[in-house]
Amino acid sequence: MGRTIAIANQKGGVGKSTTAINLSACLAEMGKKVLAIDIDPQGNTTSGLGIEKDDVENTVYELLLGDSSIQECIIPLEFDNLSLIPSNVNLAGAEIELIDVEGKEYVLRNAVDEVREEYDFIIIDCPPSLNMLTINAMTTADSVLVPIQCEYYALEGLSQLMHTIDLVQDRLNASLEIEGVVFTMYDARRNLSLQVVENVKNSLNQNIYKTIIPRNVRLAEAPSYGLPINYYDSKSTGAESYRLLAEEVIHKGDESWQ
Repeated sequence: MGRTIAIANQKGGVGKSTTAINLSACLAEMGKKVLAIDIDPQGNTTSGLGIEKDDVENTVYELLLGDSSIQECIIPLEFDNLSLIPSNVNLAGAEIELIDVEGKEYVLRNAVDEVREEYDFIIIDCPPSLNMLTINAMTTADSVLVPIQCEYYALEGLSQLMHTIDLVQDRLNASLEIEGVVFTMYDARRNLSLQVVENVKNSLNQNIYKTIIPRNVRLAEAPSYGLPINYYDSKSTGAESYRLLAEEVIHKGDESWQ
């Protein structure tokens, strides 16, 4: 059985979609069969993986409302071992439409259970808010990966996210774990980046990934070409960093791996 990881932080602009796109692509590059699920109405993971979000017929929105099966929503991508369930702005209305649905917290999980055995990793990109879409992602996931930007307000809102994860653990998904924290947009020239990393390490009793994702021009450019960084510029520091993160994710809990 594969692992399902929700990538969540209710702060926007922390590198959530960038991490979803590039972690998925680097895991796939390493021979793992990966399904990326975009559950953010902005659809950044969808367009960042080369799919024209406004042209797709079956998205996660149709899946949640029961209008399409999960098999109908999965798009095999041109990148080896990687498939996508896309999203677009229609998803913004899903929360209201799910209000009267029985078991609305588990709609995504019930759908994903049909294909879970087929993948080594399922990566879910959550919206930058703690709403019913994020809760669906957390009931589906085995763990939550939290990207944190190396900036002054990094810790702001993090306690709220941890509280939400605790609530989901208590009431909806007892086996949910925190996969870990990954630092993004690190600028080695700024003392502030270093201070933020140290602050978070001291404040959080969580697994913190050794890999730190740098602020990188090529990484910022790649989504506009609809390419993950390992396809857009395979030798860039951004690509190398996400490969290292993928290695860490694969070997998590393996004491013998260094």
